[in-house]
Amino acid sequence: MPGRGLLIALVLVLATACSAGGQSRPDGGARADTIVFGKTDGGTTYIRNYNVVGPATQKTPNAEMIYEPLARVDYSDGGTIKPWLAESLEFDEKGTRLTIKVRRGVTFSDGAPLTADDVVFSLNLPLDKPDFNLGGTTYTAVEKVDESTVAVTFDSPGFSEINQFASSSLPMVPKKIWAKQDLNTWTNPEPVGTGPFVLESFAAQQITLRARDDYWGGTFPMKYLKIIPTNQDAVKAQLLRGEVDWAIQSWPGAQEEYVAKDPQAHIYQMYATGGAYSMLYNAAQPPFDDVHVRRALAMTIPRGDIVTTLNRPGTEAGPTGLVDLVYKDWLKPEYRGKVQQVDAEGAKRELAAGGWTVAGGKLVKDGKSYAPTISFNQDFGWAAYADIMANSWESALGLRVKPAGAPGASLYESQQLGEFDLTIVATGGAGVSGVYSMLAGRAAKPIGKKAATNPGRWRDARTDAVLAKMLATADAGRLRQYAQEMQSIVVDQVPFSPIYNSYWFVAVNAKRWTGWPTPEKFAHVPFPGLGPDCTMTLMSLKRAAP
Repeated sequence: MPGRGLLIALVLVLATACSAGGQSRPDGGARADTIVFGKTDGGTTYIRNYNVVGPATQKTPNAEMIYEPLARVDYSDGGTIKPWLAESLEFDEKGTRLTIKVRRGVTFSDGAPLTADDVVFSLNLPLDKPDFNLGGTTYTAVEKVDESTVAVTFDSPGFSEINQFASSSLPMVPKKIWAKQDLNTWTNPEPVGTGPFVLESFAAQQITLRARDDYWGGTFPMKYLKIIPTNQDAVKAQLLRGEVDWAIQSWPGAQEEYVAKDPQAHIYQMYATGGAYSMLYNAAQPPFDDVHVRRALAMTIPRGDIVTTLNRPGTEAGPTGLVDLVYKDWLKPEYRGKVQQVDAEGAKRELAAGGWTVAGGKLVKDGKSYAPTISFNQDFGWAAYADIMANSWESALGLRVKPAGAPGASLYESQQLGEFDLTIVATGGAGVSGVYSMLAGRAAKPIGKKAATNPGRWRDARTDAVLAKMLATADAGRLRQYAQEMQSIVVDQVPFSPIYNSYWFVAVNAKRWTGWPTPEKFAHVPFPGLGPDCTMTLMSLKRAAP
């Protein structure tokens, strides 16, 4: 969606400059040529599974450093889509045929070139095997035009859906290897990709990747990238001790506890994504299929208390799912700067309007009662915020909602399967259409079937009609009009409830590696989940002077 996407992502990256354990690199020598990433959201042990598109929930983290997509989202340029493994991606006038030129000179780590046949095979995987459609692809056919060109067909205009080709869930893989495997069970223990790193060694608590010396994009100042499991609390000490160089970490009090200890080397930053952390309703089951219940719960979320606890004052999310900082020109005037305050009396009126009462801490209607549960990623320390919400609902409505934390991988699977009442998700995407694509009815699945991009199972004819109009135009004025129609739907029907604006946080210890981007001046975000951005970041670093 070049030129239109306005999403800017939030990133959190911490870089220290000492060795893991202050010691050695993979070959036993000094760790001068190694950078260590402390992964805080992947559990305590890793599984060796580089089948990045297979149905298994447990996979090896940060495979984005080995497998790459055709495009990238440029968060420094309003979330526009730009070529990566593709040299170009161009729609025809109708927006139903996308022509992809394969970048010349790209090779897999075994030396074989990336070909149009590899691209066709990779893009066909989610079509041939719907369970592999992890990125919510919407095209319907793929064909090879010539040795360097591939054509992708959409049943309806797909101008606003080009962002799917930048998804890490749609990587380019070597056909000659993957076509021989049973992709339902294969774990791909020796991955071969086009990315900048290869697997050097694997252990349950440490992965070592080695930088390729023949990478199509250039060379790296480090030889090894180590990935070690940690958690939100432990990584603080690891950063201060120099046991990791870089970690994803939301750190209230970082200025005093981290930056102040070494202002020259310790840097803590935040990048706005344009998205939010939101509460998602399971609209496929009662009572959350009732708009009055959704409104009542949304009206009694104490957003101010949550961001105060987070130590992020002023980051409460507005009701549209679009962040003012990024989407100001796209927002309807009445929604600019608006934050929903707790309105207990209004929430009670909503429940009454829907014929609901609360008895014994449960929602009651027509002789049936419901005791909701709210699930969240326990790896992110979200328990305190879930408790704040549960306490507010009980205080305002008499409703008892049970918080239920889960490890990230199992939470993600339960969300896709629709096995939840209320759940916390990150909402956002490349541009306005990317933010609202999670509401497309065509992506909804019955409970028990995986829904990659519409886990809330939202189905609404008006929503689908507006989204279809957004996809059918490349005109900025019409896109803004349709975006404002979607805002009205989200505010009125409440398919999800934005809570606070999301950020990627970056803490850097520049004693060993310098040249990290800053929110004021960046061309790429230093976040491993954004493979191409992480690649560009690592390539731009320099060893600090001794």
